[in-house]
Amino acid sequence: MAKKFAWWKLLGLAGVLGGVATGAAITRRERERRAYSADEIRERLHRRHSEIEVHP
Repeated sequence: MAKKFAWWKLLGLAGVLGGVATGAAITRRERERRAYSADEIRERLHRRHSEIEVHP
């Protein structure tokens, strides 16, 4: 007797895989963010600020 593969199992698996992929992306971005030095962050913030003032 063959078991039917329920749609909710596939949906659950997709949800778990989506959660894992999201966690991996967040972790990668966090590592990139922490790799900046304080001077690099300061320079980027000053550049953003000057762009906002030029284009109100």
